[in-house]
Amino acid sequence: MLKFGTDGVRGVANVELTPELALTLGRAAAREVGGERWAIGRDTRQSGPMLEAAFAAGLASEGADVVLLGVAPTPEVAWWSATQGAPAAVISASHNPYVDNGIKLFSAGGRKLPDAVEERLEATLIELGAGAAPAVTDHRRSVGSLSPAALHGEYGAAVASSIDGRRLDRLRLVVDCANGAASAVAPEVLVALGAEVEVLHATPDGTNINDGCGSTHPTALQAAVVAGGADVGVAFDGDADRTLLVDRSGRLIDGDQILGICAADLAERGRLAHETVVVTVMTNLGFRLGMAERGIRVVDTQVGDRYVLEALDAGGFVLGGEQSGHVIFRELATTGDGLLTAVQVLDVVGRTGRDLGELADATMTRLPQVLRNVRVAERDPALVERLADEIAATQADLGDKGRVLVRPSGTEPLVRVMAEAPTEDQAEAAVARLVRAVEALSRP
Repeated sequence: MLKFGTDGVRGVANVELTPELALTLGRAAAREVGGERWAIGRDTRQSGPMLEAAFAAGLASEGADVVLLGVAPTPEVAWWSATQGAPAAVISASHNPYVDNGIKLFSAGGRKLPDAVEERLEATLIELGAGAAPAVTDHRRSVGSLSPAALHGEYGAAVASSIDGRRLDRLRLVVDCANGAASAVAPEVLVALGAEVEVLHATPDGTNINDGCGSTHPTALQAAVVAGGADVGVAFDGDADRTLLVDRSGRLIDGDQILGICAADLAERGRLAHETVVVTVMTNLGFRLGMAERGIRVVDTQVGDRYVLEALDAGGFVLGGEQSGHVIFRELATTGDGLLTAVQVLDVVGRTGRDLGELADATMTRLPQVLRNVRVAERDPALVERLADEIAATQADLGDKGRVLVRPSGTEPLVRVMAEAPTEDQAEAAVARLVRAVEALSRP
């Protein structure tokens, strides 16, 4: 049985994430999340329609009306949920290969589910899978539909309006849609704002999502930006809830740098609430040092944009995100939104007349960061606790000029080992030491 990770359930489609499981999860979601009306969106994977139909059937069998949004970015589905005050689901495995798929849920209002609700969902999923109480059948309810084109227009207009009537005229962009959900909406929004747009990887065929393209494979985008003399490159992932950027020299600008640009801009305009930005434990130490120089406080959370959102709401903050490119503008959205993030950064470039790379360099100096994923037999959070002494010793060797982090993956049987240090060699040595320790403890 698949379990909820940091972003819903995820697994190999039709092997781990089967139609039967999707149907049962739909029933469990109707019972534990509630709501008389649901929406379902999906990315472009070939397994999407199958899992969409099964999940919708589960919801409908419990008496819920279902609106099928078709191919739609995750933040578009969250926007629908927030504006309609109804729960929603996205069939997507984000940046994973096409063979994987997943289901992530939003409660009414466009927020990802808290841990307590996910725990209840898992328990109900097990009960229903074991043949517990029958479905609540209501023949007055049926699966509904909504034109995806109409929703794209409404969502796109909301994103465009976020820059208060300003435009992106004279900006030359290359946009990589990862053959995913962004293909259906992002280029049109950017063109409508006045940008000159060259589009890459926007012809999804069900199997080419994230395949050598998008935010996980930006090489082609970097080359296209340089070859075409563009100002900025924009790379989405498969479900378009994150974005990475490329400056005119072809250099990749990651989520930390994007956050730095936006935090500095909001602070200069007096719009960064409490002079604070929320990040995860994976954020580069150079970002923290750069924000300290500007008098901007940094609040840490565990990895996962839902934890960033919780911290934003708890503190009344307006900006937070992850190194991967998930960025939340809390006054504008309830989740990471790749298109909204791109528009916000492009607005800074347009208003200031400064190059993207120049803006990034002005906000932080990246320390060398090395990350290794160590595969283990099974997910075991206690393994990291048993490494406490080795982690402390490695951190002591680096002192206050470096940082180490060891954490289990929220979705896979992996332990992620990261180190930052003044030099690449120091970071590599620290990671190698901790990888050996993980491997030694994880051997049978």
